[in-house]
Amino acid sequence: MPKTSTHDLTRGAIAPTLLVFALPILAGNVLQSLNGSVNAVWVGRFLGEEALVATANANNIMFFLLGSVFGIGMAATILVAQAIGARDPVQARRVIGSSATFFGAISLLVAAAGLPLARHILTWMGTPDASLPLAEAYLQVIFLAVPFLYMFAFISAVLRGAGDTRTPFVFLALVVVIDIIVNPVLIFGLGPFPEMGIAGSAGATLVANACSLAALVAWLRWRRHPLWIPRGELRAYVPDFAIVRALVVKGVPMGLQMILVSLAMLVMISMVNAYGVDTASAYGATLQLWTYVQMPAMAMGAACTSMAAQNVGAGRWDRVDGTMRVGVAFNFLLTGLLIAPLLLFGESILSLFLPPGSPSIAAGQHINLVAIWSFLFFGVNFVVSGVVRSTGAVVPPLLILVFALWGIRVPFANLLQPALGADAIWLSFPVSALCAMLLSLAYYRWGQWREARMLAGDRDTDAMAIPAEVPAQPPAPVADPCPRTRAADAVAGS
Repeated sequence: MPKTSTHDLTRGAIAPTLLVFALPILAGNVLQSLNGSVNAVWVGRFLGEEALVATANANNIMFFLLGSVFGIGMAATILVAQAIGARDPVQARRVIGSSATFFGAISLLVAAAGLPLARHILTWMGTPDASLPLAEAYLQVIFLAVPFLYMFAFISAVLRGAGDTRTPFVFLALVVVIDIIVNPVLIFGLGPFPEMGIAGSAGATLVANACSLAALVAWLRWRRHPLWIPRGELRAYVPDFAIVRALVVKGVPMGLQMILVSLAMLVMISMVNAYGVDTASAYGATLQLWTYVQMPAMAMGAACTSMAAQNVGAGRWDRVDGTMRVGVAFNFLLTGLLIAPLLLFGESILSLFLPPGSPSIAAGQHINLVAIWSFLFFGVNFVVSGVVRSTGAVVPPLLILVFALWGIRVPFANLLQPALGADAIWLSFPVSALCAMLLSLAYYRWGQWREARMLAGDRDTDAMAIPAEVPAQPPAPVADPCPRTRAADAVAGS
């Protein structure tokens, strides 16, 4: 098991520090995607193409649900990372307590509201009639799992803000192991369990996340993690207005980015559904592969946000710029290494998710050839936006995304379909991603993001900057006012 501790990201060579910090995030993303792919194999190969289309539609909604609270978690993560960089663990615990209460309440409201609305949402998306009952059964169970999904992601993100990526990886691996084992048991009703069909796949997600979340919380308390809120400091869970205001003011624009991405994906899949089950199932299978392709960018973006935020808190602006450059380089290298085999062996890989001889296999390979290049541009945008957000500059990345998705991608796909057919949908991905990348780089170069602050009244980080030529000192040990109950509340971000 990992050591539960915070890690100083303001020292050491940037490239190896960032890579070592990002690798557990990347490995966790691989595990999550592998888990989703294994589930897709069970569903697509044994329950049919209609069931695969159902999960593709429902999973887009789940992504939207996670995105709806993504900003709150990310704002908490940045605040924690800045506090760690500034050597202020008391502020870190204060942020965690307020964020945990606020975040938990929202997750319960989302779950309660989603259950009765599941079928209406799927109908609005244009889910094919043959897949609609299956998608509804799957989505209703997912809504029950939302609080566990949210809180597990929240804790993992706060730990990343504190510089710990190993602990989230270990417990995410536990989620995957449980999910893979329980999935066929609930789908087919093995042993004493009833046969649940597609709802069993969602039920395995619920069981796996609930068990791993309980184990993670117990582990952090037992090991006395430096950010655990001890019994004598439970007042930290009473929301602090200034922190809640920062979570809302800074978190809502970041959350809107995820919501806009999710809404755009819902619009795109609605367009795809109009071409029938073969095209829709091909798109659903390619989405499984795309989750792998975007993983290096997402891992690097998350790692760069935490690393940059700690250095913002420490006033190390030279390392903030270095983090961006190294992150972009790693994105091109790692994403390119994943794109190549998918172009060379795409049809064989797609056949894992689709029945043998299905026309959807060739359609899926065509989609890859046209659209998969977009993830190189997407990765640069993800890294640059992550670094920019680390100071609290959250609105410009939102505006760039709005323009790229709703000013370019959706209109391009919609307006050019009469001339290009479904190819207009696939081409819209690289075109919009390229525009977003260019705009993000321009804002990074000429924008005023370095002047932004997460909390109103924060002292200027330039004033506490550590000169680049003077090595940063390791954080001093934190005096524990309550030695028996020391440890950190690991609750945050998405």
